Amino acid sequence: MRSSCVLITALVALAAYYVYIPLPNSVADPWKLMLLDATFRGAQQVSNLIHCLGLSHHLLALNFIIVSFGKKSAWSSAQVKVTDTDFDGVEVRVFEGSPKPEEPLRRSVLYIHGGGWALASPKISYYDELCTAMAKELNAVIVSIEYRLVPKVYFPEQIHDVVRAAKYFLQPEVLEKYSVDPSRVGISGDSAGGNLAAALGQQFSQDASLRNKLKLQALIYPVLQALDFNTPSYQQNANTPILPRYVMVKYWVDYFKGDYDFVQAMIVNNHTSLDVQEAAALRARLNWTSLLPASITKNYKPVMHTTGNARIVQEIPQLLDARSSPLIADQEVLQHLPKTYILTCEYDVLRDDGIMYAKRLENAGVEVTLDHFEDCFHGCMIFTSWPTNFSVGIRTRNSYIKWLDQNL
Repeated sequence: MRSSCVLITALVALAAYYVYIPLPNSVADPWKLMLLDATFRGAQQVSNLIHCLGLSHHLLALNFIIVSFGKKSAWSSAQVKVTDTDFDGVEVRVFEGSPKPEEPLRRSVLYIHGGGWALASPKISYYDELCTAMAKELNAVIVSIEYRLVPKVYFPEQIHDVVRAAKYFLQPEVLEKYSVDPSRVGISGDSAGGNLAAALGQQFSQDASLRNKLKLQALIYPVLQALDFNTPSYQQNANTPILPRYVMVKYWVDYFKGDYDFVQAMIVNNHTSLDVQEAAALRARLNWTSLLPASITKNYKPVMHTTGNARIVQEIPQLLDARSSPLIADQEVLQHLPKTYILTCEYDVLRDDGIMYAKRLENAGVEVTLDHFEDCFHGCMIFTSWPTNFSVGIRTRNSYIKWLDQNL
């Protein structure tokens, strides 16, 4: 009996040691966040073991775990009709809210899910529930795009997928089929999906052949640059769940099919040191000492080395491509973008990407709403139902949908 108690005590202590991580005092629902982070870390470690055993790529294994535990089949209710189809060969899940008698034409949002360009799906419960809520509360048509993922495809194929699906949907006959007002279509996405939405917005703003333009873009804690992994938010939140800096840099390397040996050098900005001439002209476009307010920069110092590893950019030139890093786009591109909403979270390595993009857009004359949440963490908006029901998830989702309702 005594040995059983000792064993149970030891297991509980080990579990507590694994789950507990120090968190800022002001972060919302800290114990829930610790449990969520521990679950995700556990899934990552299992997938890494599968990779080491040669059974599958670690991202395929991790995505299998994620999708298996949360996949939902297409369904319909009295208020929202859900169907799976494809737009020009790209799979999509379409959520159709009930039209109002006084408004026969509905508004619409093209939504792009997050997941480091490698994980998740419109068919998992988190995104299914988000898009259902959007369709219901906005009486809108929400098109959630199932773009292809790493490691099956790499940059820029994900962008090609969302562009194909969006162009197909914006055809007059397709908009008519779904009873969508051509003048009330927006693009949105979270995290890596926010990155793809921003890239899509920039490409469409320059495409003279498009008859129907996007009315707005809404970017949720978007990934927007890969040149500086030492912005104040990257320094402050280097080890904050659920997206530590090391994990984000690995997602970038995976997206470009790069070499993991470069990760540590990139974390300290050796890929954009002063002797890397290819990056010299772009560094000024994300000079956070001028783009961020003093309340954000605080006492943080830029990390800029005189000499670094020029081979990284030579082997991964995609790092300096504005399609992958929309924050470094030319000012002439930014000034043609539509009204923009950007949601950022205090405890997120990507916080400053969003704030800097908002500032660059404002400087270009674009109308921008920056919606910053002081107690939130990366990914929080999709966590709104049990057992991952976070109060900040509900607050951010409500704020996001309210802005869409007022502006779309």
